[in-house]
Amino acid sequence: MATLLLIDGSSYLYRAFHAIRDLAAPDGTPTNALYGFVNMLKKLRQQTPADYIACVFDAKGKTFRDDLYSEYKAQRPSMPDELRVQIEPIHAAVKAFGIKILMVDGVEADDVIGTLASWGTEHGITTIMSTGDKDMAQLVNQYVRIENSMTEEVLDTEGVINKFGVRPEQIVDYLALIGDTVDNVPGVPKCGPKTAQKWLTEYQNLDAIMANADSIKGVVGENLRKTLEWLPMARQLVTIKCDLDLSADLPQQFADLVPQSEDWNTLLGIFRQANFRSWIREAESKTAAPIPASDDLFSLIASPSAEPASSAPALDAPAERSPVERNYQTILTDAELDGWLSQLLAAPIVSLDTETTGLDALNSQIVGMSFCIEQGHAAYLPLAHRGPDAVDQLPLDATLAKLKPWLESASHKKLGQNLKFDQHIFANHGIALAGVEDDTLLMSYVLASHEKHNMDAQAERELGVATIKFEELCGKGAKQIGFDEVAVDIASTYAAEDADITLQLAHAMLPRLSGGLAHVYREIEMPSRSILFEMERTGVMLDSHKLNQQSHEIGLRLLELEQSAYDLAGQPFNLSSPKQIGEIFFEQLKLPVIKKTPKGAPSTDEEVLQELAKDFPLPKVLLEHRSLSKLKSTYTDKLPLMVNPRTGRVHTSYNQTVAITGRLSSSEPNLQNIPIKSMEGRKIREAFIAPKGWQIMSADYSQIELRIMAHLSGDEAMIAAFNSGEDIHRTTAAEVFAVALDQVSSEQRRYAKSINFGLIYGMGVFGLAAQLEIPRDAAKNFIDRYFARFQGVARYMENIRASAKEYGYVETVFGRRLWLPEIKSANAARRAGAERAAINAPMQGTAADLIKLAMINVADWIKEKGLKSRLIMQVHDELVLEVPDDEIGMMQKELPLRMAAAAKLTVPLHAEVGVGLNWEEAH
Repeated sequence: MATLLLIDGSSYLYRAFHAIRDLAAPDGTPTNALYGFVNMLKKLRQQTPADYIACVFDAKGKTFRDDLYSEYKAQRPSMPDELRVQIEPIHAAVKAFGIKILMVDGVEADDVIGTLASWGTEHGITTIMSTGDKDMAQLVNQYVRIENSMTEEVLDTEGVINKFGVRPEQIVDYLALIGDTVDNVPGVPKCGPKTAQKWLTEYQNLDAIMANADSIKGVVGENLRKTLEWLPMARQLVTIKCDLDLSADLPQQFADLVPQSEDWNTLLGIFRQANFRSWIREAESKTAAPIPASDDLFSLIASPSAEPASSAPALDAPAERSPVERNYQTILTDAELDGWLSQLLAAPIVSLDTETTGLDALNSQIVGMSFCIEQGHAAYLPLAHRGPDAVDQLPLDATLAKLKPWLESASHKKLGQNLKFDQHIFANHGIALAGVEDDTLLMSYVLASHEKHNMDAQAERELGVATIKFEELCGKGAKQIGFDEVAVDIASTYAAEDADITLQLAHAMLPRLSGGLAHVYREIEMPSRSILFEMERTGVMLDSHKLNQQSHEIGLRLLELEQSAYDLAGQPFNLSSPKQIGEIFFEQLKLPVIKKTPKGAPSTDEEVLQELAKDFPLPKVLLEHRSLSKLKSTYTDKLPLMVNPRTGRVHTSYNQTVAITGRLSSSEPNLQNIPIKSMEGRKIREAFIAPKGWQIMSADYSQIELRIMAHLSGDEAMIAAFNSGEDIHRTTAAEVFAVALDQVSSEQRRYAKSINFGLIYGMGVFGLAAQLEIPRDAAKNFIDRYFARFQGVARYMENIRASAKEYGYVETVFGRRLWLPEIKSANAARRAGAERAAINAPMQGTAADLIKLAMINVADWIKEKGLKSRLIMQVHDELVLEVPDDEIGMMQKELPLRMAAAAKLTVPLHAEVGVGLNWEEAH
């Protein structure tokens, strides 16, 4: 999920200014706020990576709130001169850190942040608001949280409740009641936080409190009644606007918020003028050319003559980008190609990279390729650049034919960054790439799965090198051009650098891949890469006619549900409009308000509908309508359009370096999220079929994470249950409820199953109580009895938490290292989350390792036996194969044995195998 980071610049401006005193440049100019602000930015860029970032400041002049209430912020003193002189360098520093600055006239920074957070919520983007402003708590929801970098406080929905005693959607009413002295907004006299909490707990919202004002006794009740006319204005003043028109500031919305690379030249100038010595050394190590010193703190920012020093290095000056001396060449003649080919044949290993017409691995074509044989010594071979400026290039087909023996030679070793993609590109041209020895994408993933693994991020992290970005050559958005349209001389520097940096990265990372990490890299990830390539290439057959039929049936059912919803509502309405649904629910049908949106309206999200559906029919109808609509648009309508016309199959892309636990994910299409709990969802699997004379076979590990828990914890009772083939949930129920195995009821088994899986995923008393719909005391009693019976599990959880705190990571059974950066955080919520992950990650990670090892074991056995059967999908703990009819019997017998033999644990591994003409029959 993408992340949006919103920095409350106005909030941090004053906090930085007041937090540090008596800090000044050599000429006496104050630098305390600048130092504090830059320190915060550096910390954010390092600890809170985000796909989109904005830093928002208050604009000069009045806002709409001043027009509503003339006394708004009237008591606030003007900005101190010592702070005012630091605003310009602070803004310059923010921009130099590659962060977009926003200041919108007529509104406050809070309103801009509120609107951006609302955008994020609407697009399902995780939004982090970096602020110390309590008013922002009204914006918190399932997608939006507050992280205060100065105090390390994190406020999600639960955090808001714990801090303020009210839900985020009640914060506006809470502030209106207690008032805001900082902004000079009066509340109800004598109404403090506890009174506001009490009223909101009893009456839920300000309107209800006002309606029941006559029943509230005492002096504070009398004060409330005296304030009734004012409270709507107070509420309006403290409500953050979330619907601003920001089209002038952000015409491309999120695209305008993509963070850019740091401009270290500008930062160096700022740091030198402010005399920030340690930061000067850091910036000097990352800049390409010296910057002249100046006596004036603002000269670098304000003077036009300083502009060349702060501009990005030119594309034709690669030596300025790296301390390694560069010798890059462009191969344009047969003689040059022959010379390089002789070097490729003699080199112990070659870094290889392709440039292509696009990112669709099965359909893109080669534009050129680059090679690097030693650090700094690389070449680019252009083959298909076009346009008016294109130079003469070697013929594509003849050149590939000349290189094919080397490319297909297993004895000539190659390394690259995500070579699975390049392997597809070569296959598109009839070349079977062989000799793949190393992949820096997988090295980075094994060393630090929680970091970014694109080459640019690796180069910055591992080498301290700022690489040429693709966008610098091709642009972005609607105006982006294809790589084949880039001038060859510019493309050559970029492409050769890719191969060169990849080789440098391999030299930097390989020495650190030792012990368990080397095992995970060499024995799990690299072999998996090859098998995933074959699976992606093979694809899976799809019955498009069946999907079209299902789409029609779902469409008819949606029409029935719409009519049913109209009947229940008493009128037609747009079932996709939260506004209209809210009006029907809460104004006409008077359904209870469960929670509110960031804009203060009653929410109608999934969680609310689930709750209301327990007692009311219309929410239940809407839930079914939403589920079927998503099923139709995402799968039954879309999947037939994704069939490759050349192969007649659907080809997913397996992402090997996304999940930090080692699990695979898939995309375009995502085959791992096809719903299986509903009948309609299961029917989609019926469309995944085998060719004539073949069948689909599915093999799924049974209770794999519980078996891993038994192995890791060494709990004798749990190990005995698995070794004797008992039902682990029934065994758990017998232990927890102190009854004989044959006396366990279905209800007790259900409770035990929830406890077994809940504890693996870090579920506490509150979560278990909610899931089982029982009181918290009862849930606590169940958990206490569980740990009393399974003491080995309790000891394991205690020990793994301690180990995580000591080392900063946990490991899978096979040595995969799962880092927990927040395990020593001063913030209790972050620390608790890391402690839960310390328990769960070794199990999820080991399960991920096991299914990959099983996949490798099965693929090697199929190859060794010369069988026609082939792997076509991997979905969580399940392997899916196409098996010819004459191999069905052997595969049914051998497949579970091969999966069980993937590793030796203290409990047996068990795989259940099914077979059928389609995936649903087989599963």
